[in-house]
Amino acid sequence: MGGGRAEWVEMDSLLGARFREGDVSAMTELYHRYAGAVGTVARSALWSDDLIADAVQQTFVKAWNARTDFDPARPLAPWLYAIARRTAIDIVRRERRRQHSESVEADLAVLPTDLSDVWERYQVRAALDALPTEEREVMRLHYFEARTHSEIADLLDIPLGTVKSRSHRAHARLADSLGHLVAEPNEPPGRMEGRA
Repeated sequence: MGGGRAEWVEMDSLLGARFREGDVSAMTELYHRYAGAVGTVARSALWSDDLIADAVQQTFVKAWNARTDFDPARPLAPWLYAIARRTAIDIVRRERRRQHSESVEADLAVLPTDLSDVWERYQVRAALDALPTEEREVMRLHYFEARTHSEIADLLDIPLGTVKSRSHRAHARLADSLGHLVAEPNEPPGRMEGRA
């Protein structure tokens, strides 16, 4: 899972300093480290993959253009998330103007005002995506469609015991992947090796 909180903070600080100085490779690292989480911020307001991709791209362009305003003594994540949130709001407004909507404010209300859990939501989504297909489907039906194990067995045409064992294995994998979220709730974002 990577190093601890102190190691993450130090790496983040070094990356922030390089980024502020205009190091292009630091920009690449920044993108790989945070693009997924920035996409999660955008997904809170935007309704299509194309708009979300647009928001992610615009966020990193804006961050690069504003890099001299970034204080490397502060964490990178909240700064990027604030840019992403403003960018998503701008895109919502732009799209609503295009569609002649009368209710922009209603759409903006879906954006979280507190972005402290954005990284955790991203990690949960990534952990679910990493499950084997059969286990992920059981979890989707159970948690997102509120199906019982018996209903899932009927839908998938498999024995009830198979559903229960897949559910058990999926929960064990998720507990292993996401245990650090419970153990260290205030830890800054990171630990996304291979996810960007």
